[in-house]
Amino acid sequence: MFIKSFKVKKNFSFIAAAVLLVLVGMILFITLRGRKASVYSLKSEGDRQAFISQMGWETDKEYDECKVVIIPEEWNDVYKRYNELQKEQGFDLEKYKGETAEIYTYKVHNYKGYEDSEDVFINLYICDGVLIGGDVCCTRLDGFMQGLKNQEKA
Repeated sequence: MFIKSFKVKKNFSFIAAAVLLVLVGMILFITLRGRKASVYSLKSEGDRQAFISQMGWETDKEYDECKVVIIPEEWNDVYKRYNELQKEQGFDLEKYKGETAEIYTYKVHNYKGYEDSEDVFINLYICDGVLIGGDVCCTRLDGFMQGLKNQEKA
């Protein structure tokens, strides 16, 4: 049996630790940067239709409604809860407070259990041609609201 030992100088240990720390930091930076929401440029009807299809929804070929809104500077509890839904999807409306956005609304035809319904919609919040948030909701009294992705197709 052979045992070999090394005597490492303190300077070498410090440099090795520093290099290791930099490598770990770079790996974390790359990993976390990859978790940011994708940027969706939805400047045209074709862009919006492609995105809706990518999320797993079937809609009319044109939006039902488009309205221009200003995202409020001060939020009540409803806006705060809505932004929590957005954060779960990788969006954050905080940075758009006071900004003007367009909300495109489309009737959804393939929501499981509501296929023949006139009450399920997808809303896309767009600011300067970029998707900043959205939801799928049912406008019935006992309705619901969820993120943009069709979980049945996930």
